[in-house]
Amino acid sequence: MHEDPIDRAAAALEPDAEEEARKRRLEEVGRLGEKIIEQLRSVYDPEIPVNIYELGLVYKIDVEDDNTVVIDMTLTSPHCPVAESLPEEVAAKVRAIEGVKDCRVNIVWDPPWHPSMMTEEAQLELGLIY
Repeated sequence: MHEDPIDRAAAALEPDAEEEARKRRLEEVGRLGEKIIEQLRSVYDPEIPVNIYELGLVYKIDVEDDNTVVIDMTLTSPHCPVAESLPEEVAAKVRAIEGVKDCRVNIVWDPPWHPSMMTEEAQLELGLIY
């Protein structure tokens, strides 16, 4: 069977097209990630005057293929007074980002949160490092 040179050329271009699509997707996810982090920095723990991102409460952010965002986060304590409302506030803020289809927030307790998980900026702000 004789292969058409045009088919061969198209087949040779496919990996490049796939690679280009992967690059575009990575760029899109990167832009969404920046916007997600920006939104998370606008959510504050009611007991500590620092945002949840700088506090180290956000453990994982995943952007699925359909642009649904899944966030694994914890709370400073299992007895946190906003244990029910804080995850919904996070989800609502992330859902408001253009391009995000939906957001699910999972509260996880492993590893347990500790003040050492805060960024240096947050520790400085709270006077924990000098």
